[in-house]
Amino acid sequence: MDRVDALVSVYRSQLALPWKQGLSGPERVWIAVYPPDIERRLRVRLPEFEIATKDAKRRWRHLDLTSAFADWLAAQEYREAYFEDPDAIKPALQGFAKTLDATIRAALSAADVDAETVVAISGVGALFPMVRVSDVIQRAASDIRGRLLIFFPGTYEHGNYRLLDARDGWNYLAIPITIPEGAS
Repeated sequence: MDRVDALVSVYRSQLALPWKQGLSGPERVWIAVYPPDIERRLRVRLPEFEIATKDAKRRWRHLDLTSAFADWLAAQEYREAYFEDPDAIKPALQGFAKTLDATIRAALSAADVDAETVVAISGVGALFPMVRVSDVIQRAASDIRGRLLIFFPGTYEHGNYRLLDARDGWNYLAIPITIPEGAS
């Protein structure tokens, strides 16, 4: 079984468990952790996660954040100055974080999203180093109705998540969905 198949299988198992009601937002977060080197293979197979979700009689909504920063930057009045002096963008990154939060909150609170919906977010690796995924999740937690599934290229070890193995990790209440050892 390859690593993506293994991750889909673990995800199916998680979906099969009863969904407790009355959980806090952070307890409704699932993080699908996988090595960054399989990012492209996983993305091509995202429809398998959607099928698994629908097979479990749940709804699916997907949000891809891969181009979120580029889209935001393209809309900035001072974008040319940022290219000339990249350090000048640092103060403006708060604006990017707010735009990102609004995008995620809109997906989580859409009319077709309810307590039976998995809102899946891919492309979080593209947010590095502009924003921390942990901060994004924390700010979105209160808006989660069903489950928030984050596709996370990185590692999970001893309760600690590390995005792209490039930044110190953080400990979070989310349920990890990880690839079992031995998957190739």
